[in-house]
Amino acid sequence: MTQPTTYGNRLPAPPPGIAAPERLVARTRGSARRLGWSALVLVAVAGATGWFYDNLPAPFENWMLLAAAGVVVVLLAVLPWIVWLSRTYTITTRRVIARRGIVSRRARELSHARGYTIGLRRGPIQRMWRAGTITLSNGVDEPLRLVNVPDVVLLQEVLADQIEVSQILAHRDAQGMAIDESAAPPRPPLPA
Repeated sequence: MTQPTTYGNRLPAPPPGIAAPERLVARTRGSARRLGWSALVLVAVAGATGWFYDNLPAPFENWMLLAAAGVVVVLLAVLPWIVWLSRTYTITTRRVIARRGIVSRRARELSHARGYTIGLRRGPIQRMWRAGTITLSNGVDEPLRLVNVPDVVLLQEVLADQIEVSQILAHRDAQGMAIDESAAPPRPPLPA
C-alpha cells in the first residue's frame, strides 16, 4: 500500500498503525454582531455623561452621574463582551471542543472518528452575515450546538471533511493493514 499524495494543503495521511498527531484546524467564537448594541450603548452613555456633567438639577451631583454611567457601561457593554469572549469553539483533526464559562469553565467534546450528523440552521439575518448555528449529534449524547458561528458553510464543510478523514483512518487502522515494503521508497544509506 502506498501513501496517498496530498491535494491542496491537506496533510499526508500517517502510515498505518501510527497515530496521527492532533492538529488545530479552526478556532472560532460566535458572531460578534450582537456586540453592536453594546457599542451603541457605550457611545450613548459617554455622550450623555459629557452633556449632563456639571448641568444636573439641584438634588443630583456629578459623582451620582458618573456612578450611574459606570453601572450602565458595566452591565450593558462590558458584561456582554466578557460573555462573548468566554465561549470558544475549537476544531482539531480528532475532535470538536466547545468551551464556555467565565469563572468555571465547561467543555464538551465530540470525536470525529465516532461520527455524527451535522445540522445547519440559519435565519434571514444570519444569512446576511454568513453566520448560523451548527448542531452536531451522534445519536447517543446530547447534541452539541455551535451557536451563531461566522462563515458557517465553510465550517460545515470542514467538519464533514474531518469526519470523513477520521473515519477512513480509524477503519484503516482497525483493519490492521500491513505496510508493503516493496512500495515504500528506498531507505538512505547508513552513515559510515
